[in-house]
Formats: sequence, C-alpha cells, structure tokens
Amino acid sequence: MAISPLKAMNGERAVVLLFVFRVLSSLPLSLLPHAFSLSLLSLFSLYVEIRADDSVSLFKIRPGASSGIMLGAVTLPTVMLSKLIQLSRAFSLQQIELGELEHMTMQFWATSACCCGVLIFLSIVMWCAANNKNPHFSCSVWDAKFSLSCVILYSVICCISLATISHTGFNTALKLLWLLCHGFAAVKLIQHLLNTFPCCASVGEALLVTSGLVIYFGDLLACTISKVCRLLISPELVSIRYGIKRSEIGIIIQGVLLGLLIFSAVFKFVIRLWEYFWGADNSESKQNKEIGRSLIFFTSLGFIMIVVAPSWMMIVLDFDVHPVLWIFQFVFSEPFKRLSLCIYWLGLIYASVWRFYKISKNSKIERILLRKYYHLLAVSMFLPALIYQPKFLDLAFGAALAVFLVLEIIRVWRIWPLGQLVHQFMSAFTDHRDSDLLIVSHFSLLLGCALPIWMSSGFNDRPLTPFAGVLSLGIGDTMASMVGHKYGVLRWSKTGKKTIEGTAAGITSVLAACFVLLPLLASTGYVLTQHWFPLLIAVTTSGLLEAYTAQLDNAFIPLVFYSLLCL
Repeated sequence: MAISPLKAMNGERAVVLLFVFRVLSSLPLSLLPHAFSLSLLSLFSLYVEIRADDSVSLFKIRPGASSGIMLGAVTLPTVMLSKLIQLSRAFSLQQIELGELEHMTMQFWATSACCCGVLIFLSIVMWCAANNKNPHFSCSVWDAKFSLSCVILYSVICCISLATISHTGFNTALKLLWLLCHGFAAVKLIQHLLNTFPCCASVGEALLVTSGLVIYFGDLLACTISKVCRLLISPELVSIRYGIKRSEIGIIIQGVLLGLLIFSAVFKFVIRLWEYFWGADNSESKQNKEIGRSLIFFTSLGFIMIVVAPSWMMIVLDFDVHPVLWIFQFVFSEPFKRLSLCIYWLGLIYASVWRFYKISKNSKIERILLRKYYHLLAVSMFLPALIYQPKFLDLAFGAALAVFLVLEIIRVWRIWPLGQLVHQFMSAFTDHRDSDLLIVSHFSLLLGCALPIWMSSGFNDRPLTPFAGVLSLGIGDTMASMVGHKYGVLRWSKTGKKTIEGTAAGITSVLAACFVLLPLLASTGYVLTQHWFPLLIAVTTSGLLEAYTAQLDNAFIPLVFYSLLCL
C-alpha cells in the first residue's frame, strides 16, 4: 500500500528525522554500519507509526497522545550512537581503552535490538488484526514484504558489525544470542507495561521505558555473569566488554535499583501467601491485616536494602568496606561542602513543596504553570551541585530515585499508615499525563535531569552534555510554557496549544544560559570544546521537538538535547 509523503509527515516526525539526520551526518566512516542500521530503524518505525495511527489502537494509551512510535524507537539508539561517536574521538586520541568502545558498541546494538523487536511485535499484532477481519486494520502483501526486508537488512548489518569486533565465530554467535534475548525481553516487558498500566503512557513512551529498563538490567546481569565467571571459571568465557572499570557510585545505584526490583517481587509473593492464609474478614482483623502488611513491607525492604543489595555490590566490585559505610565515608570526605549542600537541598524542598502544595489546593493557577515552578526548583538545586560537586550529585540522584520508587510503591499498594497520605499529597501535583494508577511526572523530571549527568561520567569532551537535562527542562521548557501561556498568539498547529512565541523564548533562554555557563565552566577548569553553531542546532532541534511532540517531553527532550551536544 503506497503512502503519500505529505500524508505521512507531521511536525513531530519531521523534527525526529532532522534529529536523526544531524547525528548521521556526524558519523565517522568506521561507524557506517551503525548509520545504515539507524536509518533502517527510523524508516521501519516511521512506517509502523503511520500504520498504527491510521488504525484504532490495540492498546489503551494515554488520552490525548499520539502513538509516538517513531520517537520512542529512535531516541535511545541515537543516544547510544552519539555516545559512540564521542568515544570514537577519545579512542582515536588514545584516551580510552578498546574495551570501553566495544562495550558502547554492544550497548548500541542491544538498544537497537530492543526497539527493532518491539517494532516487529507491533507489525505482527497489526497483521494478525487484519487477518482476523478487524475492520479497523488492513495489511497488504507489500506491507509484509517491506517489514521483512527491513528486518533482514538490519540483521545482516548487525552481524557484519559484530563480526568486526569479535575474535571468533563462536563469540559472534554469543553476542547475537545476547541481542536476541534483549529483543525478546523488550517485547514481553512492553506487553506487560501496556496491559498492567492502561491509559498511563503512549506506545512510544512505553517503548522508551522498556528499552531503557532492558538495557540497564541487561548490563547489570552481564556484569554479574562476567564477575562470577572470572571468579569461578575462566575470564576467557566472558567478553572483554564487561571488563571495563565501573565506579562505586554507579554500582551502588544499580544495586539499589536491583534491590527494589527483588523487593517488589518478594513482597508481592509474600502478600499473596498472607492473604491466602488470612481467613477472618471482620473490621478488627482488617486493621490488623493492614498493620501486618506494613510490618512485612518495611521489614523485607530493610533486609533487602541492607543485606541483599550490598552483597551483590560487593560481588561485582571490590569494596574495602560495606557499601553503606562507603557512602558515609564518601559524604564525610568533604563534610562541609556536602553536608551544606544537603541542608541547602532540604531547605529548598521543604519551603517550595509546602508552599506549592498550599497553592495547588487553594489557587486557580493552571496546574501546568504550577508544575513549571518545580522545573525552576530543579535548576536551583542541581546547577550549583553539578558545577562544584558532580560526583556527590550522582549519588544524590540515585538516592532521590530510590526514595521516589519506594514512595510510589507505598502509594500504589496503600501501605499503612503512609499510603493514603502519599496518594493525597502526590495527587495535588498531577496533570492530564498522570493517572491514579501511576504518577510519572516527578520520575520524568528527575530522570530527565539525572540521565545526561550519569551518561556523561567517564570520558566527556563536551562540557555542556551533563547540563542537557537542567538546561532543556529547567530553563527552556519552563520559559516556553510561561511565555507561551501569557504572550503566545501564533500557534504551531490548529489543534495544538504550543505557540511560536513560547518556542522562541525557550530556545533563546537556553542559548543565553549556555552563554553564561560556558565561561563559568572555564573558570572551574573545564576545557571548552563546544562550538556555537552545533550548539545552536542542538538547542533549536530540541526546542522544536518540545513544540511539536505530544509525548512526555520531560522524558524525550533531555535525551535528544544530550545526543546533539555529544556531536
């Protein structure tokens, strides 16, 4: 079935294609297979999105959002490719080892395999719906041939690329199997997310979360297998890519998230046993039951986070002391600076959150504008720490993410006595992108600021990359919303709310912030290698994406901005 180019293109897709083209135009010849694979992935995802948007969705997605399949499918692979370009520059200057470059190469292919696997799954779902005589779906032989051609070409390119970094055919086969496992895990996970949390996300947002989780925990699993094999069997059985040096802070954050994952599964299993054997249903027994659930919750949480998670950390990295003691040693290695920063953060959080909570309950200020004050709060909190205490900020982001996850678990499962209180408090700050089932806005803001900082650890020759989240969300998105709401007249589309004045204000404010920030970074010892014309392209592209996308901008814009800043 032929598709008209004019019908196929809209603002969001055009900006995504511009983003991909900018990254591809910066690739060295050594990464040519990666360029072909990303081009195929972009083309395939565009086709699947058009087919999905022309049909009634088979999943219950967030109201008011488009499918966002193309943006969700290309974002993380493009981020990995941008990082790979950056590491290729470092390797050519002999500033990193080959193992680190191979590790990032595998991360790129694993991310692409996750997205490609989900695209194949969505194509099969639409094909089955058409074969079942669903009047909302129609697929032709051309559709099947096109999809199959993309998959075959992608597989061939992947095999060629992996063969160039593998020493034997057996090693190549193991890596292909590893990528296949990533694709299968991504398909199962996105099915689970879309079915368990209906109307909480678009397909593109679910795809971004899915690929991110699979990559992160896949890397955690590979790191564990590598360490165990090196200790018990032979280091030759494990690829060199997981022998790269890892920081204590990175391992602690991974361990905490692994502990929370294990805790959720264990607690759910224990509660099912508890409810099975709990026979009484009078009011007194129900109250006792809630207290019992609460005791099981906090006891198991404490045991896993103090015993189980640190045990894993000490297996994969040789800590001299218990990881909890290591954290205290790290904080008190510079006690005045780091404790003062903690007091500053706590004071800001207490004053701002309490004030905004009262305003949200009693004021008629629009919820979207009220939420932008939290973006400004993020700038006030993170910018000074990022300049003067970046390693401590890494650890603080991990701690904040763990606290958010625990509070969300308490809210969703209504754990006595905090569950209902947390739910009422969090509900005061929700908007149309949240639901009673799952509140994601605070997660997206935190991760939007944290991910560029975490990904900039290690080699980084572009000093603005760690600031991608703070600049794009805390300054650009905030100014775009406030100026657009108050002064905006010219709209980008007839149906959308975003205005040209707001977008211009957002782009201008980010450029102004960069103009102030670069000399400040130079005074603290950074070597400035950021050029203004690529910076202008990066700021403009991310600003246009904010104007056109119907997806959760806190999740996508920082990653897009980070990718472009790496070039």
